[in-house]
Amino acid sequence: MSTKENAAVSQLLALLEARYALRVLWALRDGHAQTFRLLQDSVGNITPNTLNTRIKELREAGIVSHGSEGYCLTPSGQDLLKRLSDLQAFAVKWQLNQVRKNTPVPVKPVVPPPPEAPLAPR
Repeated sequence: MSTKENAAVSQLLALLEARYALRVLWALRDGHAQTFRLLQDSVGNITPNTLNTRIKELREAGIVSHGSEGYCLTPSGQDLLKRLSDLQAFAVKWQLNQVRKNTPVPVKPVVPPPPEAPLAPR
């Protein structure tokens, strides 16, 4: 990757790493505009101040817009989420592998053979 490409990826990751940024995008993924209050409820546990900050950053980045019906993804935001959907498929596979890796393999108990019966005297 070139230095320019690295800088672009770093800039995008910095935007997406901000607290609740991905959750805001995820809440808007269905394409329906949401009011501020509805978006706050959809994201969950986010303060109005933090939501305002995330919306401002995502709008400045051209990923979220605001229209008469509320906040929604721009075409660029929709493209980003489409590309992130591959991440969702990966995450599901990864999680299954983690569960398998952390689940102990059942070991058959070793059962000792029954004791031999004493030989009867002749």
